[in-house]
Amino acid sequence: MAEHAEPPQGDGSQAGEPRRGERLQKVLARAGLGSRRIAENLIAEGRVTVNGEVAVLGRRVDAEHDHIELDGVAVIARDDLVYYLLNKPSGRVSTVSDPQGRPTVVELVPPTPRVYPVGRLDADTEGLLLLTNDGELTQLLTHPSFGVVKTYLAEVEGDPAPAAVRHLREGVELDDGQTAPARVKVVQRRGDSAAMEIGIHEGRNRQVRRMCETVGHPVRRLVRIRIGPLSDRTLAPGKWRPLSRGEIRRLYEAATPEAPNPPGPDIAPG
Repeated sequence: MAEHAEPPQGDGSQAGEPRRGERLQKVLARAGLGSRRIAENLIAEGRVTVNGEVAVLGRRVDAEHDHIELDGVAVIARDDLVYYLLNKPSGRVSTVSDPQGRPTVVELVPPTPRVYPVGRLDADTEGLLLLTNDGELTQLLTHPSFGVVKTYLAEVEGDPAPAAVRHLREGVELDDGQTAPARVKVVQRRGDSAAMEIGIHEGRNRQVRRMCETVGHPVRRLVRIRIGPLSDRTLAPGKWRPLSRGEIRRLYEAATPEAPNPPGPDIAPG
């Protein structure tokens, strides 16, 4: 008996294209962008593309192979991708394995699926570290051209004068070249020491420590407190948690500065 064909209205497929996958609005909802009704509105407004083409209502997609974007920012709805936020303790190296036998950060998160640190924190540096198997997001967050700022709380020796703070903000000359402008502010002064928040988008080896050393204020303790829009003051050292869909979305948005931000339905918070 012949199978009944679906009506062409709202199918969203090109002529001769096989129908496959899930309805786009269902994938968008699963990605944390709101209800299916909100997802339908996003599609109807022309804000969603699939493989570079503006999507239409009823479009079917394969979340693992089709490239979906909302307002120019990638939409992630793949079930095989995981994202862990770790509060790295001092003494662990930000690698998958270490030839010297030192403890690694990947030993603190589930062993499968295999994940990799996004960038590195020095063994003696603490704080937030993202681990994932999403290669696209890793590239966006680690490449300096995308400008995702990582913010550190640095306890330094001495009391930085305004000239030293200005020097850090404008860029200091290191042995591997001048640093890009940084976001710097003194948040606490304690006699022979001070605490500064320092935001950089580069990822040079021991960069914050070398910057502070250059202006005469060696670092006593260094903690990363924010990765782009991502922070968590409740996460204890050595503990991790998965990112919400909303947090993943915000990381992609932070790494896509050219993406438009038109008015429209609010995205569901993560």
